Amino acid sequence: MPLIPIGTEFRTRRAPVANWVLIGLNVAVFVFTDYLGGSVGGQIKTFYALDAVRPTVAQYLTYQFLHGDVWHLVGNMLFLWIFGNPVCDRMGAAGYTLFYLAGGIFAGFAFTLTADNPLVGASGAIAAVTTAFLALFPRVHITLLWWAFFIFTFRVPAMILIVFKIILWDNILAPGLERQAMASNVAYSAHLAGYAFGFAVAMGLLAVRALPRNQFDMVALWDRWRRRSGLVGAGGAAPLAARPIVVEELESQPLHAVPLTPVEQVREEIAAELAERNVASAAASYLRLLELDEQQVLARPQQLEIANYLAQSHQYAAAAGAYEAYLAAYPGAADMAQVHLFLGLIYHRYLQAYDRAVVHLRRALDLLQSDAQRNLAANELRLAEELAGGGADQ
Repeated sequence: MPLIPIGTEFRTRRAPVANWVLIGLNVAVFVFTDYLGGSVGGQIKTFYALDAVRPTVAQYLTYQFLHGDVWHLVGNMLFLWIFGNPVCDRMGAAGYTLFYLAGGIFAGFAFTLTADNPLVGASGAIAAVTTAFLALFPRVHITLLWWAFFIFTFRVPAMILIVFKIILWDNILAPGLERQAMASNVAYSAHLAGYAFGFAVAMGLLAVRALPRNQFDMVALWDRWRRRSGLVGAGGAAPLAARPIVVEELESQPLHAVPLTPVEQVREEIAAELAERNVASAAASYLRLLELDEQQVLARPQQLEIANYLAQSHQYAAAAGAYEAYLAAYPGAADMAQVHLFLGLIYHRYLQAYDRAVVHLRRALDLLQSDAQRNLAANELRLAEELAGGGADQ
């Protein structure tokens, strides 16, 4: 069943140049070795492939940029484009490049432990990038293209696609069902090692906060699950059942209750205040929440309602921050065009942050469908560009 990922709802904040360079290098090397280099290209491919029996140090790097045929290259570069751009955006150019190459080295080393044939391809490094995407963006949806008798697209969460389809089915279950799987040209050991490396490193970087954190990454989801299941209490303490039982605790708190952290307490306050339609109090609680953890983002409708209230009550800087957090957390939201327009207006008219206004107004023009809204965005963009060009926003 042809099922191909073709995109994600994540929108990068900056151009993932390092990932583009890696894709360009892979394509350039393939074109030379397989089309332009003649016999020299073939010799390069033979010499720099990873020899599992007698590998050289250089081969652990060079094999990553060689590919067996054009379809091998296209498949790898498609996955690298889809999953690598967001990971590069989060890690930064230098960190991402080192991570990518290290993932390929680790995958190559795992391959040489059990194999005796040469290895080429970026699959191990891309496997590491794929599970890093899973750790960083588990709730982001991926668009899939499916065709058989007809063609259509649909979206699934990254966690479902990567864990169950790409890792389990493609690399463990399906090969086991094929009689000739062991004779296949696919290096499953390199794939699995790359997956393990990428997930472990990304989770470790998140845990020590070497990468920017948010409440939707895998570490945050895991932490919330532990708290809700009673495996850990507030501040990392053991749950009540794991400590000596004190009569006063039994009288004041049910055994199944888990103490909330300050952040969780404020989030519950916000939810209760919005349920009672006390938006002013909810907005004040939201600002207090950001003082505790500036990375916090509410559920989608809550975040948008708070942002709208802050804008309507002329708290423009806070409103801009709330809208920015909304776009970062929910990049596929149906109303993102309007949010970009609101942000452009706020930055231009009230905060005099003309460069930021230009960014959001241009994005709004790309997305808006309404002629009236497009005209508004175009007029505001023209004025903001004039002011930004004059150096008003430093």
